[in-house]
Amino acid sequence: MLAFIERYFELKRHNTSLKQELIAAFTTFITMVYIAFVNPKILGAAGMDTQAVFVTTVLITAIASVLMGVVAKLPIALAPGMGINAYFAYVLVGSNGLTWQTGMTLIFLSAVSLFLLSLFKIRYWMVSNIPHSLRIGISVGCGLLITLIGLHNAHIIVANPDTMVALGDPKSLSFILGSLGFLIVIALAQRNVYASVLISFVVITAIALVVDPEVSYHGLVSMPPSIAPVTGQLSFKEIASFSMVGVIVSVMLINLFESSGTFIAVTTKAGLADDKGHYPNQQKSLLIDSSASAVGSYMGTSAVTAYIESASGVAVGGRSGLMSFAVGILFLALLFFSPLEKMIPLYATTGALLYIGVLMISELSKIDWDDLTEATPSFVAAVAMPFTFTITEGIALGFITYVVLKLVAGKFKDITVCTGLMALLFLLRYIFL
Repeated sequence: MLAFIERYFELKRHNTSLKQELIAAFTTFITMVYIAFVNPKILGAAGMDTQAVFVTTVLITAIASVLMGVVAKLPIALAPGMGINAYFAYVLVGSNGLTWQTGMTLIFLSAVSLFLLSLFKIRYWMVSNIPHSLRIGISVGCGLLITLIGLHNAHIIVANPDTMVALGDPKSLSFILGSLGFLIVIALAQRNVYASVLISFVVITAIALVVDPEVSYHGLVSMPPSIAPVTGQLSFKEIASFSMVGVIVSVMLINLFESSGTFIAVTTKAGLADDKGHYPNQQKSLLIDSSASAVGSYMGTSAVTAYIESASGVAVGGRSGLMSFAVGILFLALLFFSPLEKMIPLYATTGALLYIGVLMISELSKIDWDDLTEATPSFVAAVAMPFTFTITEGIALGFITYVVLKLVAGKFKDITVCTGLMALLFLLRYIFL
């Protein structure tokens, strides 16, 4: 059996070993296991059954990671993405008033669209032809929106009729523990502690169990709850409008940028990618990524994406698909720990959300601020997302601004076919809304 594993995953060719891959898998698992508990809390804000979402999150993470390991043979784990889940719960459902079933249908359609783009090899062309400045602006905007949601979850920022927003009550438990959770993540991350988010999560929940009367112990182990409350609940009744096309395209673009960037970053770190960002089994990895999102949304969880936390496993020696395969198996063991999800307060997610916000906003340094035709569209895309509380408007205004400024400046060659088509699509959306 061991000989088969070594041959199948080509451990010798990758200059690795079974022990090294398992250590890398455990490191990656510890780094990203927080998603199993954060995702249900966030999707629960949309009215979804958190226990069922816990199970679907664990299942799709396990399935997608195992497939990535066995089929694409890459050291990259997949799970529901942070950012898309917050956008789904607080914007599509919370702000726009859609039912969570309709919102999940939009996630499903965006995943199917991404699968088709991957199947016909259009996905890589799109990533290569969308301006770098716009990609940065979209990433930063998502980070700002996630930051706002994280602050809101802990009531650090609250609504105010006079000033729109204001500082919450600094003496409240949610304010104090949410802020403490963020500081713990940053302090540990600065010291290169891979499990910084998980440790913050555990510490804040432990404190909450003692000081917060609304948080209580529900046990440790049980049989997995049913996924029936959230699985197979897609609803196509409310999506037959042009405005919904913009949402589908926006979600697809976010997933496209996030996962593609992660694939290239992790495979480069593992020494598997060439100078142009090509890596082994690239087509297979993109198909697994997009199909996992489609299956995941049908099961009842937000879009699945490649996790940058996989880099932590690569950093300790992970080089083959055995790493991601083992990560998937480790996640399956979580199925029996669903009672833990019940005792976690919403403000415990603040540390993770704000930390992700920091990482995404740091991309601002890569913008060419000397070229206003590049910097301005990036700025518009970034600030529009938190101020309109929707990713769709940020992406739309970013693309339109880019094309208009390039035309006015006479820089026609900078407008790629892909960028022009996207700008036209979003402009038509505004005209025919």
